[in-house]
Amino acid sequence: MNSGTLVGSLVFATVLVVLVAVMIQLMMRGWRRRGRRQAELIGTLPDMPDEVGSATITTRGMYVGCTMAPSWNDRIAVGDLGYRSKAVLTRYPQGIMLQRSGARPIWIPQESITAIRTERGIAGKVAARNGILAIRWRLPSGVEIDTGFRADNRDQYDGWLEEAS
Repeated sequence: MNSGTLVGSLVFATVLVVLVAVMIQLMMRGWRRRGRRQAELIGTLPDMPDEVGSATITTRGMYVGCTMAPSWNDRIAVGDLGYRSKAVLTRYPQGIMLQRSGARPIWIPQESITAIRTERGIAGKVAARNGILAIRWRLPSGVEIDTGFRADNRDQYDGWLEEAS
């Protein structure tokens, strides 16, 4: 390899690294702007009640994310709602608790739940047929969102769907 080819390769590699860094910066800026736009719509999440009773169903799996209803691909970027994580979904008589690894838990009051169903995809995550458990609920601000959960054992979805009926 002569010095001209080496210099050309180094210049190309430098330009490529700078372009990738600029693209990542633009994506991060877009995510932050989306979060600021949605913060007013989302408001504050419901607080966990003092007593919840005994659990009726518990399922381990993956928290996929929350989206603005009915748009299954409009991911919510407020706080830590947009980040996937391992989670445990538990049903209580007063509502549903979603305990996420590395993030604060999400409490969904029973009176806020409008639907529980299975979906093929949510928040950019596509699973096998009916592989995502989607919980549609109304926030205290009045906005409806869908919360997606992919269970480790999808046979447990039947219990969630029967409980919703």
